[in-house]
Amino acid sequence: MAIANTTSLNPHVVTLGTAGGPRWWTGANAGKRAGISTAVVVGDAVYLVDAGTGVGNQLMKAGYSVGNLRGIFLTHLHSDHCIDLASLAIFGLFTLRPDQEPIRIIGPGDRGALPPQSPRAVVAPTPLFPEQPTPGTTVMFEHLMRAYGADLNDRVIDALRPSPLDRFIPSDIHVPDDIGYDPNSNPTPIGMIPFEIYRDELVTVTATLVRHPPIAPAFAFRFDTAEGSVTISGDTAPCENLARLAQGTDLLLHEAIDFDWVSRAYGSVGTEEAQASMDHHRRSHTSVPDAIAIADRAGAARLALHHLVPGTTPISVWLSHADAFSGPFLVPDDLDVIPFTTVIRKEADNFSYTTLEMTSSL
Repeated sequence: MAIANTTSLNPHVVTLGTAGGPRWWTGANAGKRAGISTAVVVGDAVYLVDAGTGVGNQLMKAGYSVGNLRGIFLTHLHSDHCIDLASLAIFGLFTLRPDQEPIRIIGPGDRGALPPQSPRAVVAPTPLFPEQPTPGTTVMFEHLMRAYGADLNDRVIDALRPSPLDRFIPSDIHVPDDIGYDPNSNPTPIGMIPFEIYRDELVTVTATLVRHPPIAPAFAFRFDTAEGSVTISGDTAPCENLARLAQGTDLLLHEAIDFDWVSRAYGSVGTEEAQASMDHHRRSHTSVPDAIAIADRAGAARLALHHLVPGTTPISVWLSHADAFSGPFLVPDDLDVIPFTTVIRKEADNFSYTTLEMTSSL
């Protein structure tokens, strides 16, 4: 299906939630950033990337509902990216339009193997649910709906609500067979060609594998429209596959972590658990300078940081790197609107900016 050739799509993202991490951040600035989730808006259609904590309320605050969604795209299955998938499907039954096509849920498949054990483990950890320890998107969604079976059967039988199994269609992303992918030995094949995972008359969505050990597969997504493109990194360490996916993109949304906070939070604890957490952050996430380097290599017109860890870091910490990027450098708040039209890309060379070029959706 061809992408619509129109001049009124007004493609933009709404940064529904900009905090990363499987926790509610406490201390100064607590509560200012919801869990990671981004709405890609093209015309009247909304495509959701990740479903972090609070995503339903954030959609509502942005002026949308589940009734506006065409698809939900999960970059990977860490809980901070999909913890509210169940609420979208269950609470969303009350906002779906009668004529609405089923909403696609597209995300990683079964890992196929347990991750390697941390070399810091003194006693071998016992995996949970050994009969199915690494379910993919389709099985996860079924498990979630089964967990709420009592509620759902009340709604379906008594209130005559539709079944979420009819209104949401989950599917697993099939990693190309010929790239040498292996979840443990080669989770991010070098030089892989981005591949298409979704297409309709408004967007084409392509994906690539990114580096976020130990989870695999982990994806970045690119949305191309007739008027511009946006690339969303998912969680990743610096990764050339991402730079390839993002070549010439009008907007790159890239994760960022404050490694000084990692050292403060874990460095003096002195336990193997704390050291293992430090190991994970350092090998699986990206500093602001490295995110800028990726954006420059990709030739991205604009760079916006999100999935901020911790979610309470003062914005001045992130903005202290702004001058290092060759184009507009954004650190959006929740519910900010960032256009990604090619027209803005062409204007970027003459753009006199400080740190932010976006508008609030409120």
